[in-house]
Amino acid sequence: MNQTLEEVGYLDIEVDPTLDLFAEIEKLKKEKNAVILAHYYQEPDIQDIADYIGDSLGLARSAAKTDADIIVFAGVHFMAETAKILNPTKKVLIPDLKAGCSLSDSCPPDLFRKFKEQHPDHTIISYINCSAGIKALSDIICTSSNAKDIVDSLPIDEKIIFAPDKNLGAYINKVTGRDMLLWNGTCMVHELFSLEKITKLKTRHPEAKLIAHPECEEAVLRIADFVGSTTALLEYTQKDSCDTFIVATESGILHKMIQGSPSKTFIAAPPDNACACNDCPHMKRNTLEKIYVCLKYEQPEILMEESLRLAAKKPMDRMLEISK
Repeated sequence: MNQTLEEVGYLDIEVDPTLDLFAEIEKLKKEKNAVILAHYYQEPDIQDIADYIGDSLGLARSAAKTDADIIVFAGVHFMAETAKILNPTKKVLIPDLKAGCSLSDSCPPDLFRKFKEQHPDHTIISYINCSAGIKALSDIICTSSNAKDIVDSLPIDEKIIFAPDKNLGAYINKVTGRDMLLWNGTCMVHELFSLEKITKLKTRHPEAKLIAHPECEEAVLRIADFVGSTTALLEYTQKDSCDTFIVATESGILHKMIQGSPSKTFIAAPPDNACACNDCPHMKRNTLEKIYVCLKYEQPEILMEESLRLAAKKPMDRMLEISK
């Protein structure tokens, strides 16, 4: 007996294994005027059928300007929420409602509200990897691509709370010379990289450059040859003359790196566990089958109270204005 959407987070419908899912999804997109937005951390097949692939900033911009009637967001829940915040009249779908985010979960709105009340003279900059509830409590949203520019846009003496990622916040403090107050949140994927294993890997591959996402811990960022957002990491591998890269972020990005530079070697930085590489279990909840079913039946849909959407949209608009 099939389980319900509430139980498993997606429509538990058996898909004919003989179906050409690539062709069927393309057909449904045309019939329904739908667009698929996918994060770089999705599995390769999903990246290949997406209309736009990007990091959080790129996806937010794409969601803001699409003329599609339906947006299928192949990512995690806060990303689909962001698309709905920016597109109230469009139907926003997510293949699996339980595709969450450990970083977003580390900052519950009720606890953050109390934290905010303790520091009423602080401007709140929140990383886009947070719930609509946190966005609604914020003054400006940022992404890893534009966090430095957002912080630099404020007066040097302005008191700032940065949430929810303490590693990204600490990195931005370092590169801007600020002393922002940091919420104690982290991403489970970027927290797991093993400094010891990466150091040994660099010894075995002395020609390789280590590139890292700023959500990584400071010890990893300190030895990195380049630190940047997902898009910045991808662009760096295409422009830099080095032939081998150790990549300290979610391993889904390697697909685009290999496509962009097929003659180069990419090694996923090892985590401090038994796995061979760092995968986000939430991102990987999305599959081609779920995208097909989601698009066919137009469920699960992201729904949001208008008062929450409007409150969350204000700091999003401010980010998009600063980032033009």
